[in-house]
Amino acid sequence: MQVVRCDGSPASVAKLTRALAEALAGGPAVLPVDGAVPAGTADIGWAAGLPEPGPGAALVIETSGSTGGPKRVVLSSAALRASAAATHRRLGGPGHWLLALPAHHVAGAQVISRGLIAGHRPTVLDSAGGFRPERFGAVAGELLAATTGERRYTSLVPTQLHRVLGEGGGSALAALRGFDAVLVGGAAAPRSLLAEARAAGVAVVTTYGMSETAGGCVYDGTPLDGVRVRLDPADARISLSGPMLASGYLGDPARTAEVFGDGWFHTSDLGHSDPDGRLRVLGRVDDVIITGGEKVHPAAVERVLTAQPGVRAACVVGLADPEWGQLVAAAVVCADPAGLDAGGLGNAVRAELGAASVPRLMRELAELPVRGIGKPDRAEVVRLLAGSS
Repeated sequence: MQVVRCDGSPASVAKLTRALAEALAGGPAVLPVDGAVPAGTADIGWAAGLPEPGPGAALVIETSGSTGGPKRVVLSSAALRASAAATHRRLGGPGHWLLALPAHHVAGAQVISRGLIAGHRPTVLDSAGGFRPERFGAVAGELLAATTGERRYTSLVPTQLHRVLGEGGGSALAALRGFDAVLVGGAAAPRSLLAEARAAGVAVVTTYGMSETAGGCVYDGTPLDGVRVRLDPADARISLSGPMLASGYLGDPARTAEVFGDGWFHTSDLGHSDPDGRLRVLGRVDDVIITGGEKVHPAAVERVLTAQPGVRAACVVGLADPEWGQLVAAAVVCADPAGLDAGGLGNAVRAELGAASVPRLMRELAELPVRGIGKPDRAEVVRLLAGSS
């Protein structure tokens, strides 16, 4: 197994691309790691202590998920190819991909593998110094100019999309309009953000999935070809099945048997099937807030909050409370210069979800704390809001 350090630079992505191309052709599996991991002999010793992932493995993604210790997800060449084929069928055919995400996360690695499977090495945005909309616009513009008449795709997290839209109609937004599809995942995207992007002419496609499903496998609420979705009738927990499933966790047969039993991957997410059959993700099982004996789904409250004018982002958590058990609390990022209208937001939540879901504490933040690829850091939000209660 090859270990490749990824620091966001084109040179590190080029090394990973070569290793992944070899893996897809039957060579050794590749494990991309965050470039922040200390370099030197420690890397060699650490890698030497890992078991080999077995025949057919192409990619190993290290992830801690939202809770628990580190996991190394093993994806076979067959799973990557099935995922790429289903993605390209849904989007209208193979095309050129622009990598703007960290390559050691599954979403970034999948941009590379989809491009390779389509016959193209990805165009790479140098993100070693962070994501800059103007640089994205320049690199995307070069790709669009060089591939006239062909399909072009990229993948962003909601924070990146917001920054592009916030550029005020500049080069990044102009370039983003030229892509045949812009996948948006890694964290829940506010409805207002998606509406703004679509109104601006951006072909955004929301994705749901994780490392264990080779990245996104449900697009705009609809499973890709070959993907099946099952909701547990007891608690609405989401299970997923299909040819894109991981082989399991490297060196952890017990955890593999627990979550990949019976041919399904049993997620820690809760879901609901809308009347049109689309999957709506309600959030993680362990995020559910029990307040006064009532269950509140933070994701549902966040959707209502971010649908209101003047709200750019929101994160809803439960705080320990002696009277209610847990108190519903919300961190809100406002786009409106007038600031937080807690009363109006509470009324909107009450009207759609009921009184139990209304946050009893709201605090305005300049930005939500995030972790990993851009998911809200709920533990940090709890810490921030607990100091306000």
